[in-house]
Amino acid sequence: MNKAVWLIHTYLLNNKKMKTISAIMLFLVVNVACFSQQRQIEVNDQKRTFITYVPKSIDSTKTVPLVFNFHGGGMSALEQMFYTEMNESAETYGFIVVYPQGIESDWNVGFDMDYDEGTDDVGFVKAILKHLKKEYRIDDDAIFATGFSRGGFFTYRLAVEMPETFTAIGAIGAPMPNQVQQRHDSNEKVAVLLAQGDADVIVKSNGKESAYLSAQKTVEYWAKHNKNSLDVSVKNINTMEDGTEVTFNTYNGTANVVLVEIKNGGHTWPGAYDFNIGYPLGKTTHDISMNETLWQFFNSNRKVQKDD
Repeated sequence: MNKAVWLIHTYLLNNKKMKTISAIMLFLVVNVACFSQQRQIEVNDQKRTFITYVPKSIDSTKTVPLVFNFHGGGMSALEQMFYTEMNESAETYGFIVVYPQGIESDWNVGFDMDYDEGTDDVGFVKAILKHLKKEYRIDDDAIFATGFSRGGFFTYRLAVEMPETFTAIGAIGAPMPNQVQQRHDSNEKVAVLLAQGDADVIVKSNGKESAYLSAQKTVEYWAKHNKNSLDVSVKNINTMEDGTEVTFNTYNGTANVVLVEIKNGGHTWPGAYDFNIGYPLGKTTHDISMNETLWQFFNSNRKVQKDD
């Protein structure tokens, strides 16, 4: 069973909304449409692929926001698309979402791969952006990046190396890598949101000395970099009886920094379906929708607003 078929099978087993034959057929039609949007470009003599979802709601006469959504280590772009279900949000709010594919399902984030000699994933992102700008009127004030786990680690590298491009990032289950912080030499502000479960045993919220900062040190670093207020605004959310609780800790400024703490939360995408098949991923909170949270954060941290 290939990955796409396996994912469809898993999705149908876990999604209570999709029990009828008509729903299954609709899902398969959407899947075929998504496959048809897989693109290929060449970067440093390597063929790289990515999936693009362009909503029907887009007005071709106006500029459109763009969100990069990076998969976790060992995952694929297709799996990230189905797992996060961000296409629905793209349709609702009118932004293009692109799912890049890492070489060997990995990203060069500064640990477990040589920062300089490893894959040129930053160059890959630049090539994708150049390619998409030839086809669509991308809003330069609204280019964002999010990612899960290894993909979340990579978003910090984009914030550090392409701050003139990315106005905000959202890292899920991924504090800031040490080497990315050490190489940060730009004064440009980038809004940062980090969602982290305190029961995540795969990427720990208290950090890993040889690899990445703690969740708290990550947001404190970015709050100071962005010259934000260190008086934290706190908001608690606990609307679902799923054993989790969510706290938003916001450092306000012209480029906001937010730590979304998930009590009892595991290594999962908030609001997604509880797969946890074969892996000790832990609990998925349903107190919030990560996609909704991300878009509201991105939309409120556009470059033109940040510069006001």
